[in-house]
Amino acid sequence: MNEADKLKALGLAVINTEIESISALRNRIDDSFVQACQYLLNCEGRIVVIGMGKSGHIGGKIAATLASTGSPAFFVHPGEASHGDLGMITNKDVVIALSNSGETGEILTILPIIKRLGVPLIALTGKSHSPLAQSANVHIDVSVEKEACPLGLAPTSSTTTALVMGDALAIALLESRGFTAEDFALSHPGGNLGRRLLLHVSDIMHTGKNIPTVNCEALISEALVEMTDKGLGMTAVMDKNHIVGIFTDGDLRRVLSQTIDIHTNKIADFMTINCKTGQAEMLAAEILELMQRHKINALLITDNEQQLVGAINMHDLLRAGVV
Repeated sequence: MNEADKLKALGLAVINTEIESISALRNRIDDSFVQACQYLLNCEGRIVVIGMGKSGHIGGKIAATLASTGSPAFFVHPGEASHGDLGMITNKDVVIALSNSGETGEILTILPIIKRLGVPLIALTGKSHSPLAQSANVHIDVSVEKEACPLGLAPTSSTTTALVMGDALAIALLESRGFTAEDFALSHPGGNLGRRLLLHVSDIMHTGKNIPTVNCEALISEALVEMTDKGLGMTAVMDKNHIVGIFTDGDLRRVLSQTIDIHTNKIADFMTINCKTGQAEMLAAEILELMQRHKINALLITDNEQQLVGAINMHDLLRAGVV
């Protein structure tokens, strides 16, 4: 076997070992899992996740996943907890402790304080008879047959199974709480999903004097001046305060293909009537879907009385990060 094949085989062996460890978790979604979920759902305070070393890194990720999916949570380093950070835990909280051995000294040191507070303790360990497992209100078995590390020393399969079980808890809680995509966006306002679910058309549309408009009696040349000045690739065509049509770059190309004199012909003869419009309270993502469905690059925005209040084009959506 050459060096490349050997490296591939080693990588595949790790993946297969971890897949087997994860598969074993199916049989551990049992009454203990349900009881743990019930403690977490009934938590009146915060979910406090603790763990040392690699288990601590996994604990941090689990806490972050819980917090972003509707279950307020944070990570506390058990080493720091015995030097003051235990003050972060209140009697309304629930503690999730991660330790593959169930014998991590820093965690065992603070167990009496957790017990004195009367805080429910959920332990994720690989040894059901360990001190941590025995002290917990609920023990969830995350044991593995072997680590993916050939030396059996580096936490690999064990940390993966703990992470997967943490995800299982978080998503079970998410579903039970009726947590929605908009709820998720509220905790991720800077992300793409947040922009798609929280940004409204009114936040990014052009308003007032920045809306391109011409009277229905205007010449095509006058409309072109307005379109060039406002730079949205279209103009609304108005009869007093009512929208009677829209004239876009596409309409202009059709006019020019017919060698029509733009200085003598009126815009009303070449505009698009019964044009699509959007409303200011719509989500920007809804407007994007509408524009894509009808293959248009610009849209007039109206209020509930069909009065023109804004205009938007695809470039606005791009700048806002919606596309």
